[in-house]
Amino acid sequence: MTKSRDTKPHIGIFGRRNNGKSSLINALTGQDIAIVSDVAGTTTDPVKKSIEIGGIGPVVMIDTAGIDDSGELGMKRVGKTRDVLKIIDMAILLIAHNEFDDPEKSLVKDFKASDLPYLIIHNKSDEEAINPELSTVIRDKYGVPVVDFSALHPRNIEEVINVVRQTIPETAFRKQTLVGDLISYGDVVLLITPIDIEAPEGRMILPQVQVIRDVLDHDGIAIVCKEREVDVFLRKMSPKPVLVITDSQVFPKADAAVPKDIPLTSFSIVLARQKGDFESYMKGTPHLSELRDGDRVLILESCTHHVSCDDIGRVKIPRWLNNFSGKKLEFEIVAGLNSIPHPITDYAMVIQCGGCMITRRQLQNRLKPAIDAGIPVTNYGMAIAYMHGIYNRAIAPFARNVEDYL
Repeated sequence: MTKSRDTKPHIGIFGRRNNGKSSLINALTGQDIAIVSDVAGTTTDPVKKSIEIGGIGPVVMIDTAGIDDSGELGMKRVGKTRDVLKIIDMAILLIAHNEFDDPEKSLVKDFKASDLPYLIIHNKSDEEAINPELSTVIRDKYGVPVVDFSALHPRNIEEVINVVRQTIPETAFRKQTLVGDLISYGDVVLLITPIDIEAPEGRMILPQVQVIRDVLDHDGIAIVCKEREVDVFLRKMSPKPVLVITDSQVFPKADAAVPKDIPLTSFSIVLARQKGDFESYMKGTPHLSELRDGDRVLILESCTHHVSCDDIGRVKIPRWLNNFSGKKLEFEIVAGLNSIPHPITDYAMVIQCGGCMITRRQLQNRLKPAIDAGIPVTNYGMAIAYMHGIYNRAIAPFARNVEDYL
């Protein structure tokens, strides 16, 4: 359950066994949605619960196993609990009975190493209120809020919610626009969306829906057509679109059909700017020209889906890259947020999907080991554009000086 595929902000709740983590979730929601027991260790694996928090909106709460678990199996549970740090936007450390010792201090150290905002709640105040001296020590040493609380009698629940609002970074729930900064009132944005074997039955894929909504949110006009209708539409259209966004797999067709004076990019590149490390993508993409025989390329899909015979990440990109490089390359595909099978330094290149199904923090944490190790990273859309000779045009709407990255 630690493998999240949800774009809502994620909040992890940590603490010792039987400190009331599940009870806190129930108190925050006003519902009995998490199993509560007096038996320590009832929660054995991280469990996700979706709730609504006023001023933030929908969030995913992750109830974790106790950080003081013991034994071989307990250590595995603690390991899974710590894995949650990679996918959350903020943490709540739950203490009780004025215990704040090595398990809590170790976890706070991990929060800081992950640059993770957090707050501390002293639960079970109905049994024992927080010691003012401990509260002062925590505030002075760690500089984080400490709230005395009882999940059993949540009289100050609004105080807890207010502190959560103040702690969670705004970037976690206020999304950066996809194209709103590129358009003005009444501008037309043309979206080219192939309907082929990979298109879901009876609906559109999430990036297409997200872009349509973003265009409407910024008072633009979104027009959608298949690649075969682009020529007809552009001949009849007046005024012409200020931007064309295409599915990456028909990039060459779109490049040929759309006049050069109309900016052209892809859904994947639009998402790359919103969620990924776009600067690192632009620096890393040209390294596709430097791959050598035997190099291992890691392809990261951030969701799990039905794999078609012509899957974009598993089939088309490897085929295009083999043809483009002329080298014998090895490819590994990792779906969702599953573990990468080899040390990151074993890879010559990392190619990340758009990440429409995960949060910005999750995607950036996914790429961070490669970036820190100096491994070039790129994105599906940027890689496809580069291999088809239209990279400059594809990133031009977002890069002030394309030549700086070539």
